[in-house]
Amino acid sequence: MPKKFDVLVNNSWCKGCWLCVNICPKKVLDPDEVRGKSVPARVEDCIGCRQCENICPDLAITVNEKGEGNNA
Repeated sequence: MPKKFDVLVNNSWCKGCWLCVNICPKKVLDPDEVRGKSVPARVEDCIGCRQCENICPDLAITVNEKGEGNNA
């Protein structure tokens, strides 16, 4: 069974640079041009590579395996 992941964007920290949108190999994140933030649009496609988390200059993205920590 494939692993499932949660992709969380802290809107208070996200400055809308969209580096995460551009680097994601599965196009999980979309730019929300109205709010100027990145939004997880296709979380079910996330493979857990954490490239979005690693490239974010503001540490606004967290990728967790479902069932890890508080996520069920």
